[in-house]
Amino acid sequence: MSHQATHPESPEQKKPGSVLGVFLVFLRLGLTSFGGPVAHIAYFREAFVVRRKWLTEKAYADLMALCQFLPGPASSQVGMALGLQRAGVGGLFAAWFAFTMPSVLLLVAFAYGVSAAGDLSDAGWIHGLKAAAVAVVAHAVLGMAKNLTPDPPRATIAVGSMIVVLLVPSPFILVAAIALSGVVGLLWLKAPDDAPNGDDAFPLRIPKAVSVTCLTLFFGLLFGLPALVAATGNSALALFDTFYRAGALVFGGGHVVLPLLESETVGTGLIDPSVFLAGYGAAQAVPGPLFTFSGFLGASTLEGPTGLLGAALAVVAIFLPGGLLVIGCVSFWERLRGNRTARKALLGFNAGVVGVLAAALYTPVFTAGIMDVNNPTLALCFTVAAFVALNNWRVPAWGVVIAAGLLGWVLL
Repeated sequence: MSHQATHPESPEQKKPGSVLGVFLVFLRLGLTSFGGPVAHIAYFREAFVVRRKWLTEKAYADLMALCQFLPGPASSQVGMALGLQRAGVGGLFAAWFAFTMPSVLLLVAFAYGVSAAGDLSDAGWIHGLKAAAVAVVAHAVLGMAKNLTPDPPRATIAVGSMIVVLLVPSPFILVAAIALSGVVGLLWLKAPDDAPNGDDAFPLRIPKAVSVTCLTLFFGLLFGLPALVAATGNSALALFDTFYRAGALVFGGGHVVLPLLESETVGTGLIDPSVFLAGYGAAQAVPGPLFTFSGFLGASTLEGPTGLLGAALAVVAIFLPGGLLVIGCVSFWERLRGNRTARKALLGFNAGVVGVLAAALYTPVFTAGIMDVNNPTLALCFTVAAFVALNNWRVPAWGVVIAAGLLGWVLL
């Protein structure tokens, strides 16, 4: 009998949520989720799979696999999908806004006082937060491995995926590793007897016309905005187009988007190089998705819309493609999960996701959180203590993060 079959469906999974409830949960995450996209995936798992039981481990892994395949900020898209499933389109917007706006506001404020803020990258509290992120990600990887790679074939797929990601440095390697894992799963693994319904379902009531409209709008903006900018020369449209393409053409999110943003802003003279670097340093010191760096860049432009207007245009533009793809694809994905052949591939995808997260646990999470600090031994002690607090004492992730930040400020 499968792990999920032994657990009846949670009342939380059956009960629809409110937009306000979704907003409050994601606001807490938006204020405390340090450590980048891999850490965000771990925070979401702790909040929604382990504690609130909004969905099962398998449904969460399937959702992560989909969002890794879609261009855009993968962790934010997972959050959008969770909000959409919980409280409809209003829930999607609430999840995105609450998770994103804290870091946007901090970075826009930083854009108004770049010279006064100084370099935050070596602050002790930042090192404490990074050490806590190592523990959060390790806890998530071990928990997911227990449920998603319980047999030798899937464990082998996970290890193979991890090795590929670590040895082949490429911005597209995450998508390639997960795709290859799916192919191996399709050819090697046995299809499960239980269909992904009941406990493992991720039901979404989105009319097909709405999904198709969102996909049409995604491609229409991608190809139509450059033509519209060329025809009108409007600087606001040009700024919107710059950040829309960044959100639409980058897979995996996080640091992968930085080279494209640099070429589109510094390379075109829109942002001064020193300002770009200062903003990037600040982006490492705030919670939430790295895509909110767009708010800093939009507020710091040398021509066209700047300040609050530039920040608003940039932030909406860079996240809009991901939101359109979530609404357009996630309901089709749920139907695909019911196909027996597709479920073989999904078993491989899920094992591949575990391997990708394991690779990310080493680099950049462990290397940045433990090795790249002034006192790696003390940082490792922080990480071990945080892991015990999470795993054995069941302390919420946000509590561990806050405690690590305070201790890091005092000791690191």
